[in-house]
Amino acid sequence: MEIVSYAQKYAEDFKNLNIAWLEKYFWVEPHDKDVLGNPKKYIIAPGGTIFFVKEDEEIIATVALMKMEDDIFELTKMAVTPAAQGKKIGQQLMEHSIDFAKQKKWKKLIIYSNRKLENAIYIYKKYGFKEIPIEENNPYSRGDIKMELKLS
Repeated sequence: MEIVSYAQKYAEDFKNLNIAWLEKYFWVEPHDKDVLGNPKKYIIAPGGTIFFVKEDEEIIATVALMKMEDDIFELTKMAVTPAAQGKKIGQQLMEHSIDFAKQKKWKKLIIYSNRKLENAIYIYKKYGFKEIPIEENNPYSRGDIKMELKLS
């Protein structure tokens, strides 16, 4: 198993993993369709990055770091295939993302989530994310919690 960075050949994996996750727990919003349909435009070009977990040439997980403003990035679009869940792959991606952000000397990471995802929120807190007030016009109608991790 290895963590690899975005390449155009993984764009469909990024989209499919996230749509499957969203449809399982919530719904696909217009903002999701834009970002998932064109990750190069919405994530990579503005300065963000996407990581994938690859096992035997198959992409089994992904996460994105999307630029919000200079040195502040949203940790978003994390998804793991059902077959790979329970193997702490999400935590490996979380550690990799935090290490990457620290190397880049970013100030903080932001996460929008939903309180019904108790396991995810537990993991975010385990890695030091703290709940902060969520703005009314947050990018996701399903978002009811916002968390941040100060890196410096």
